[in-house]
Amino acid sequence: MYEVSLGKYRKARMAYGFDEISLVPGLRTIDPFDVDLSITIGNQQLELPILGAAMDGVIDPTMAVAMGKLGAMGVLNLEGIFCRYQDPYPLISTLIQKSREEITNYLQKIYQEPIQESLIKERIQQIKSQGVLSAASVTPSRAQTLGIAAVEAGLDILIIQSTVTTREFLSSRSAAFDLKSFCLNLPIPVIVGNCATYEVALELMKAGASGILVGIGPGAACTTRAVLGIGIPQITATIDVAAARYDYWKETGRYVSVITDGGMRVGGDVAKAIASGADAVMLGSPLASAQEAPGRGHHWGMATPDPNLPRGTLVKVGIKGTLKEILLGPSHVTDGTMNFIGALKSSMGSLGAQNIKEMQQVPIDISPSIWTEGKFLQKIQGVGMGRS
Repeated sequence: MYEVSLGKYRKARMAYGFDEISLVPGLRTIDPFDVDLSITIGNQQLELPILGAAMDGVIDPTMAVAMGKLGAMGVLNLEGIFCRYQDPYPLISTLIQKSREEITNYLQKIYQEPIQESLIKERIQQIKSQGVLSAASVTPSRAQTLGIAAVEAGLDILIIQSTVTTREFLSSRSAAFDLKSFCLNLPIPVIVGNCATYEVALELMKAGASGILVGIGPGAACTTRAVLGIGIPQITATIDVAAARYDYWKETGRYVSVITDGGMRVGGDVAKAIASGADAVMLGSPLASAQEAPGRGHHWGMATPDPNLPRGTLVKVGIKGTLKEILLGPSHVTDGTMNFIGALKSSMGSLGAQNIKEMQQVPIDISPSIWTEGKFLQKIQGVGMGRS
């Protein structure tokens, strides 16, 4: 591993993000029609390796159902406004009209409304009644209350999620959350995150996680990397967590899914995440631009309403098309921000990867010029790759 000196006694390694690498074609190509994108998380199967981020501007019950019917899966935020208000849509309408200076205070205010377990049950049933998988996210401190309530309502997959989640949590104010006991006693798969290192991922796998979310602060609406100064670029983070998955699988025979969460803007980023070892990706901003998304072309980070240290912002992504167009096409733009599945299949076909497992093995190059080489005219004219 390449390391550089930061000063006496301190070294650091290089870490890479999506824009710094490229995927290398091999000796064969495959018809994209014949590419298999199906994955398994615990005992549940998805036709498409796409999860919708548990952000209130991205996923509501209607959006979760729409994603499920296309073969993907939307994740509902159990601590979000859809589990606090019977009808939160007027609040969203007001939010997107607020000035930049007013947004954070308004979000903090509306998230003070208590979470209602009756609404959790109602939202889960809204999703399940349409014949699709139901998934929901909760922070570790509320997993044993809200998470259990969701499971009792028929939830299919639970996600325990915070900015940084570790198996060991020390606090003088509260009792430790026994993640291993929780996972073992739950009758459904538990995805745990977020993390970005081999060691933490391995501990979460040993605690019983069926999936691991990878990513600290890469999302478009997240300001964690600025506010806290923490994070690892997504390519390196995904590769390290995938290495933990491989070692854990060799030792136990149990396969844990790796899900790259955040930082992906275009179809090529999704392809790079899977080539780095991810089984699936979790998208926020791209899905927020769907007509069906509750944020009406806007979304905000999960930690934006934090009453003490907000770590996010409201971002406008605009409405580009229907959810089907965003995921499956047809696309009417040339910058890779629509038809993510078509892009992934075409990438895999060009690389000779017939399924996700083969895609995880394709060669990767460090390519700092991948976004600029030969793209001068696109950049100065603001078209194609010059729009990103």
